[in-house]
Amino acid sequence: MLPLSPFAKPLSRRFVPAVALVLLAGCAAPIPSGISDPHEAQNRAVHRGNIALDRNVVRPAAMAYGRTVPWPVRTGIGNFASNLALPGAVINSLLQLRPGDAAQNTTRFLVNSTIGLGGLLDPATRMGAARIDTDFGETLHVWGVAEGSYMELPLLGPSTGRDALGTVVDLVLSPTARLPNTEQREGAGGVAVLSGLGTRYERSNLIDSLLYESADSYAQTRQTYLENRRFNLRRGAEPDYFDPYEDPYEDPTAQ
Repeated sequence: MLPLSPFAKPLSRRFVPAVALVLLAGCAAPIPSGISDPHEAQNRAVHRGNIALDRNVVRPAAMAYGRTVPWPVRTGIGNFASNLALPGAVINSLLQLRPGDAAQNTTRFLVNSTIGLGGLLDPATRMGAARIDTDFGETLHVWGVAEGSYMELPLLGPSTGRDALGTVVDLVLSPTARLPNTEQREGAGGVAVLSGLGTRYERSNLIDSLLYESADSYAQTRQTYLENRRFNLRRGAEPDYFDPYEDPYEDPTAQ
């Protein structure tokens, strides 16, 4: 029997994970049409806390920010925060075996980081390299992980079991978590907060209608989130339901 090549074992160790990724990418989890909410009582309690936080802190801060900071400055901050998140999106696209998406977001990141003055401007969109949004929750979906039950997270809002896990991984993948010193990490975090306040201000009419004018804001928030999330996961495939809602949490700077 011929001896194995000294490269056989290392190659096999690299080959097996690659094959596993290919197989996982071919068995995306089915997208459900119903609602699984076995912890509704706890979720409603968190929802009430989130509304109180929005009413007393987030909304007033967003209104003050939007009314005092000029639109071009808010847009630049939103662009900068969006640009910082692109490396994580590139990693997720590669994990989903979508090299075209990864290439487009990489091009976008390079263009906006250079010509776009570090991401403050967005020349990449005008050049045809629009942002392709993705996250680790979608990666798990592509790998066949089921959606799980609905949940509402403190401060972060609506989610699912799968997306909550994805959020944790995305935080780990974020390049800002690897900045060399505390001041830089705090600065990046401040930019993310300001970008979020800008989004809250830009979408104030939709969000206020959803949270404060709905007969049951919890049920409406849950339905809106699940329908939009499932629609986005379809990646253009024809949905099996009519979606009359617009996502109130969509970042307008990503358009």
